[in-house]
Amino acid sequence: MTGMHLAELNIGRLRAPTDDPRVAEFMENLDRVNGLGKRMPGFVWMMEGSGEPGTGNTENSIGEDPQFVANLTVWEDAASLETFVWGTIHKQFYERRQEWFEVLGEQHFVMWWIEQGHQPSLEEGLERLEHMKTHGASDHAFGWSYLTEHEMWRTHRCSPTAAE
Repeated sequence: MTGMHLAELNIGRLRAPTDDPRVAEFMENLDRVNGLGKRMPGFVWMMEGSGEPGTGNTENSIGEDPQFVANLTVWEDAASLETFVWGTIHKQFYERRQEWFEVLGEQHFVMWWIEQGHQPSLEEGLERLEHMKTHGASDHAFGWSYLTEHEMWRTHRCSPTAAE
């Protein structure tokens, strides 16, 4: 969308606490994958945690559950996000997400257009996600299928484990 940036929120619930060996490989690679994302063409902004090595955004938990974590980023356009998600090492971790995250039985990913310079809050993202769950995809909140010109999610994603 001309003059707008794309915000995306994805949430998940880790299978174990962040210091548990069952999620160690994921935690050990957060800085690497997030760092790659920040260097990608089209990357604009990422919600940050404390900056402690190996914690990524896992400190941005939802509610009182420290295993329920969120990732919120802003991109210049959908093509930039699409390339990062399915055209880099990120895809390898995405394909293995069931090893580290519980399968959520409902929508856990949302995108929306924002004014350039705006840094969305976690609360804003959660509101957009709830709006999409309640009302379906629209210009207010949507998933990949709403962006008909982008197809990598169809051809590169792994088998769905929950609503995509």
